[in-house]
Formats: sequence, C-alpha cells, structure tokens
Amino acid sequence: MNVRPAVWVALLCAGAVWSYWSMIRMPGTSYSGALPPLTKEQQALQTALVEHVHELATTIGERNVFRPDALAAAANYIEQAFTAAGYTVERQAYDVGDIICANLIVEIPGRTRPGEIVVVGAHYDTVRGSPGANDNASGMAAVLALARRWHGTKPDRTLRFVAFVNEEPPFFRTPRMGSVVYARRCAERGENIVAMLTPETIGYYSDERGSQRYPPPFSLFYPNRSDFIAVVGNWRSRALVRRAVRTFRHTTDFPSEGAAPPGWIPGVGWSDHWAFWQQGYPGIMFTDTAPFRYPHYHRATDTADQIDYDRFTRVVSGIHHVIQDLVHSDQ
Repeated sequence: MNVRPAVWVALLCAGAVWSYWSMIRMPGTSYSGALPPLTKEQQALQTALVEHVHELATTIGERNVFRPDALAAAANYIEQAFTAAGYTVERQAYDVGDIICANLIVEIPGRTRPGEIVVVGAHYDTVRGSPGANDNASGMAAVLALARRWHGTKPDRTLRFVAFVNEEPPFFRTPRMGSVVYARRCAERGENIVAMLTPETIGYYSDERGSQRYPPPFSLFYPNRSDFIAVVGNWRSRALVRRAVRTFRHTTDFPSEGAAPPGWIPGVGWSDHWAFWQQGYPGIMFTDTAPFRYPHYHRATDTADQIDYDRFTRVVSGIHHVIQDLVHSDQ
C-alpha cells in the first residue's frame, strides 16, 4: 500500500468535513410545511412594508446620483419616516461630484453596554434603469419598519439603524460607497461594532423546482426551490451567521439557510456588510439571493408587484427576533 496517497486522501476528506461543518452546516432545522396565518402584529408590519416599498419604488422610482432629485426625495422620505417613528436623524453627507449624498443614522443607546454596537442597515439607492422594488426598497422598508418597532425600547447594547447611499455600481466597493464611508468613520472613532446586519433584496420567493441557483458547488448542499431566506457572511463572521440562523429558526416559522464561506465566492459579499468586513467588523446579509433566483434583478421590471409581501413580512419578523437576541443577550 502506498501510504502517501492515502494520507492525502484522508487530509482532503478531513478538510471537506471541516469545511462543511464550519461553513455550511447550521444549528437548528429549517422550517418546512405550511406557513401559519400572519398574526395581527405581522399584518400591521406588512401594511408598513407595503407602504414603504411603494413609496420608494413606485412613487419615487429609480434613485441614484444620475437622478439626483429622486435620490434626494428618497433620502427625505427615509428621514421623515425615522422622524415620525420618534428618532433624531443624523445625516452623514458627502460629495460625489456635484451631488450631495447622505447616509441617514438613528440610534438607541445601550442601557448596560452602550459601547457594544449592533448596526442594522440597508441601501436605498438603485442601479440605473431600475425602480429597485426588491433591490433594495425591500431591505430599506425592513429597516424603517424595524426602527419603528424598536423605538422606545431599552436594549442592553446600542442599536443603530442606518440607510446607506451609493451601494450600486459604479460606487460598489469604492471609497464613495455609503457603507464604506460609514464603516470607516466607525473604525476611525474606535467604535466596537459587535454585529452588522443588512437586509438585501429580501422579497422574492418561489416554490418551483429549479427556481434557485448557486455558484458551484453549493447546489450540492442547498435546496433547489427558492422558498427560503438566506443568512450569509464570510468565514470570519461565521459565529454571527450561526447565531442568527439559530435564533431565526428557533423563533420564526419560515424556511432558512445559512452559509459562511470565504468572502471571495460570488454573492457572499454583494452588499453593505462587505464594507464592515474591511474594517474588521462581523457582518451578515439576509437575502433572497438576488440574481441567483430573482428574474428581475437590476431590470426595469423590478417593480413593487413582484414582491411576495406575505413571505417578506415573515422574514422581517424573524430579523426582529435576531436583533432582539443580539442586543439583549449576555453573549
């Protein structure tokens, strides 16, 4: 027997098992079966989500620096929604050419550990040529609805809700990306962000076989129906991914999957959580997986009527429970 090949085979097998357990295998069990009726609280949440999506995607529509009036209208709408919920809004403004862009920030100070910060943020701009109902009025609507729900509470950790500008090309992963501007300021101030969550394109679902795609080789491990929400982070954020999945599955009757592979794999870092990784902060994305399932991704057809508001609402309700765990837990 040739020992050397046998050793290599054993090492490869061990590496595959370790990769599976550390990056793919998640705690708990994904929900299956019929979805229960929405609660009265979830029905009220759905009403708010529908209102925000329609205002951003239908009334305002495409919103970016190439349509500066629409981008400003979106920022004003978000600021008004935060204010109506009872917050004082900080505008982190910066120039992009001759256009003033702004991140919008609200905060609930932590009661016992104010120096530990949980950030929940989504981008409100769109790619050129798209009204961006799912990408990312859905995520922004979630942030606004969650912020309203959390106002007046007393979390142990500081909780921030942030609306980011300029996530889409040509600013994606550049110094002018809003979340890059914000995360760098957090790092410069020495702030201790213990978790960053971004809802990114979270409104589209299908029960059809083959409706879900993945970069290889992930189709070997995940469902081929796009009926679930994904929780995604890089390998360094794996503890946060696992914790979020555990909490979501424990509290929410909705299918969920999690992944914490290397950040260079396509899709893993395609949102604002990537900017926080660059500063050494843990960050995760809640997503319907966008181009891996959504046929209207970055198209003019990404309109408000494409969103499944029932399932969208259940996901946002689950994100609320994840936030609750993160800001109140001793861990």
